[in-house]
Amino acid sequence: MEQARTSDGRFRLFPQRFGFFPYLWLVYIALPIINLQQETGLKLAFGYVFIAMFVVTYRQLYNVTGTAFTWWLIVQMALILVMCLGYSPFNLYMGFFTANFIGWYSDHRMFRVFITAFTAMELGLIALIIPRMEPLELIFTLPFLILMLTSPFGIRSMVRKQQLEQELDMAQQQIKELITREERMRIARDLHDTLGHTLSLITLKSQLVEKLIAKDPLRAQAEAKEIQQTSRAALRQVRELVSDMRASSIAEGIAEAREMLRAAGIDFTVEGEPEQNGVSPLSQNILSLCIKEAVTNLVKHSHASHCRISIASSESSLQIEIEDNGIGLSSGDADSFVSVSEAGAGTSAGNGLKGMAERLSLIEGSLRFSGAGHGEGTRLTVQVPLVIKDREEEEAE
Repeated sequence: MEQARTSDGRFRLFPQRFGFFPYLWLVYIALPIINLQQETGLKLAFGYVFIAMFVVTYRQLYNVTGTAFTWWLIVQMALILVMCLGYSPFNLYMGFFTANFIGWYSDHRMFRVFITAFTAMELGLIALIIPRMEPLELIFTLPFLILMLTSPFGIRSMVRKQQLEQELDMAQQQIKELITREERMRIARDLHDTLGHTLSLITLKSQLVEKLIAKDPLRAQAEAKEIQQTSRAALRQVRELVSDMRASSIAEGIAEAREMLRAAGIDFTVEGEPEQNGVSPLSQNILSLCIKEAVTNLVKHSHASHCRISIASSESSLQIEIEDNGIGLSSGDADSFVSVSEAGAGTSAGNGLKGMAERLSLIEGSLRFSGAGHGEGTRLTVQVPLVIKDREEEEAE
């Protein structure tokens, strides 16, 4: 059962995922209210009570599942019988509400039981109306009755399609996670195979240089040069691994951020061009991680209704701003900024901004944070150079 209140404490009549449609269908409650106007006194008062109870069942059926859903559906059908037999048989049109909920059953047996009971109830009620109806009224009523009795099948098919789509999304997400895990294992194996021997060699040669400095300075100098050459070779190996990695691009990071914000009901705008072909794969991957971490924390903590990501590039640098209109973060609150990678690993969640800054330092990037903590929102500004000089290669030249 979904919570009856939003994160900011406001009462919610229907779950947010259903949108405005549950409110729209409430308009048809006007029909039994109109039929009720021919009554007077205590019977009229009880009629309003029964309609109010019907509205309660309508709300609860959007908010409960399992056995509770079945019991509320039975109560709703009983109220339709009361309104038809005790007041006006024309209240059978209230069955459109029940027909919708019967279509939600994925269990074939429960669906068959309720569609049989519902059909018998509606046909019995229409039998009571026919003697009072003119031929034209009957011709007008029959199409609505047929639609009411067949609509559960269409709704059930639509619900099943949505369930299959959700299952497909979950399967795709699991495949994506398995691919990512396999990619990490492959990178770990490659690092072990390519760098393990090289780093061991550097360690041994460093120990040898330490011993030779006093005894044989010339040989120590030669060994030190070999260490430099070996370290450059290791650096080239790392770069080859990085270029071969299945990294996430800035555009992919923004696409994932868009989905997270959409699911949370937060408006989202992008300014600038997400496709940045001039940025290296390593920089793109780090920037993508920063965007996803920032948006994840925005969804969890900001209580914002709007998020803006702007991308601006010049000849020498790329700047990305992530801004929201939420409650903001004070400098003290920034310590609780959660890192996606760290939180996923089960470690302390107090190093989110620090972790982002450390990642950016690998590509000589910078991170600026502003958030007054007084409802003025939060802004994260990430800036990275488009050309990162390799000082070691410059020295080698």
